[in-house]
Amino acid sequence: MRVVALEEAFNIPELVSRIPAQAIVARGWPSLGGNPGSMGHSDELRDLGAGRLSSMDASGITVQVLSWSGPGAELLEGQNGVLFARDANDRLARAVSEHPARFAGFAHLPLSAPDAAPDELERSVRDLGFKGALLNGTTRDRFLDHASFDALLARAEKLDVPLYLHPGIPVEPVRKAYFEGLPQPTSFLLGSPGWGWHAETAVHVLRLVLSGTLDRHPRLRLIVGHMGEMLPMMMARFDAIFQREQTRLARSVSQTLLDQVVITTSGFFATAPFLAALLTFGVDRILFSVDYPYSRNEVGRAFLDRLPVASDDLEKIAHGNADRVLKLRAG
Repeated sequence: MRVVALEEAFNIPELVSRIPAQAIVARGWPSLGGNPGSMGHSDELRDLGAGRLSSMDASGITVQVLSWSGPGAELLEGQNGVLFARDANDRLARAVSEHPARFAGFAHLPLSAPDAAPDELERSVRDLGFKGALLNGTTRDRFLDHASFDALLARAEKLDVPLYLHPGIPVEPVRKAYFEGLPQPTSFLLGSPGWGWHAETAVHVLRLVLSGTLDRHPRLRLIVGHMGEMLPMMMARFDAIFQREQTRLARSVSQTLLDQVVITTSGFFATAPFLAALLTFGVDRILFSVDYPYSRNEVGRAFLDRLPVASDDLEKIAHGNADRVLKLRAG
């Protein structure tokens, strides 16, 4: 069975070294295993060749859609951020060109230079063949509903490519108020992969809905990982609380989500959250992902193989939905 995985990470330590160490520390990134943001997976993240392909083959992963992980262009000012994003995308494009049947790419964007981000998205899609972009959390404490990002959202609509809203490190006031005061690395883990960044990504999506941003950009398509970042379990609650006479939105929150958001399984390999996603978003809006190397290919594939769905629906989750959303071609 063809299997496409969408939230699969890479980074290049030589590029990360361009970012001042104080900027990385100030943003809250830990240094585990030497490469900030790698969380002990530096070797796997930088491998865009034999080792990664071997792991994919061992678990029957046909295609990885790769995206930049960890501190990146958003921590650099002006042209430095633009050049960082361009170099990261060019490096990924080389890996995709070397293995076009196995890799595809999401663009890394210089969001600290929001006027330049739309052009880098377009270059990445038109010239490099990328399938959209992956964005890591907030930039300069701003969510995508901020007016400075409106041109980027419009360009994604025009190009007809999705934006993958991936978690990032919570901003400093949130870290201090909610997650500090615990032993490390527990404090970091609670604020990020253990809880905090899932909640923040859900807030990110809801801000795009409740601000009217998605109504203004009705053709914009979003992808969120980690079995929907807790959104599925809250769908009925959203509609009960956010009444349209208060929100003045064109659609209910749940309908907006169903119209413009698809979700992936990345890093969530348990039946209960999958069933919540299936019952709310439906089988046509669920796409398989592993979250490699932070999650293991073999664990993700074993979960896929035991999903309690019919064979036709399994094919949709494994590759059919991804092929449609990203316009991938098998072979």
